[in-house]
Amino acid sequence: MININGNLLEDNEATLSIANRGYTYGDAIFETIRVNAGTILFWEDHYFRLMASMRILRMQIPMNFTPEFLQEEILNLIEKSGLMNSSVRIKIIVNRKEGGLYTPVTNDVDYAISVKQLTSKFYTLPDSFYEVTLFKDHYVPSDLLSTLKSNNKLVNILGGIFAKENGYDNCLLINTSKMVIEALNGNLFLVKGNKIKTPPVADGCLKGILRTQLLRIIEKLPDYELEEASISPFELQKADELFITNVIQGIQPIHKFRKKEYTSDITRRLLGVLNAQIRIGG
Repeated sequence: MININGNLLEDNEATLSIANRGYTYGDAIFETIRVNAGTILFWEDHYFRLMASMRILRMQIPMNFTPEFLQEEILNLIEKSGLMNSSVRIKIIVNRKEGGLYTPVTNDVDYAISVKQLTSKFYTLPDSFYEVTLFKDHYVPSDLLSTLKSNNKLVNILGGIFAKENGYDNCLLINTSKMVIEALNGNLFLVKGNKIKTPPVADGCLKGILRTQLLRIIEKLPDYELEEASISPFELQKADELFITNVIQGIQPIHKFRKKEYTSDITRRLLGVLNAQIRIGG
């Protein structure tokens, strides 16, 4: 089922206007959320990122868009879909109401919430070999808009096509300063010795929710030194481990980049700590 502006519809009954601004101009943002057996993971972080993104895009936040209201909308959709005991992927899309050309006639918004079942309650490390490459056809600007989950994702789409056509599992994106900032579908972390490094948001990477969780976890682990700093392509081949994070899949270790192959010992430890926190929080 799908929730459109508070109305629950079957998937085959849901329609989108040809004048929808998310469709015509990419004038929309979205939030992807994992829910395990009725527990919304990292809900506070998701909610505040959504509100901050709406403010940045000058959208009018409805008075009823409280954490409690949106949480109830999410859980009601899951329940009506018969998935309350399952792990699911929730996607909230907020778009400006239709009207106008580049300049909208209003900043009021519509919203839609969709649900899709997942296979595992907790995060697991995939067994399959995972190889990535750099996507150098297009660059991501190092600005605030690049950090948002907006409907403007052409670089990611073209990178996905490039990876598929050339036999890679993923591509790493680079910004206009030629620094590596993230993967197509998540944030990038690099491990060298006891140092764990990830690009700063100022470089144009997504302000990922699971990225935030891992930063909090790593800061509390005395064995590791955490650094938010730019990563050059040259550093990738000197690393011991590379991994990608997103809130749906969790942590994806990278096994190969060019001729370099990587281990995943620290990646596995971090995944264990993450899952332990989820169990305690749940």
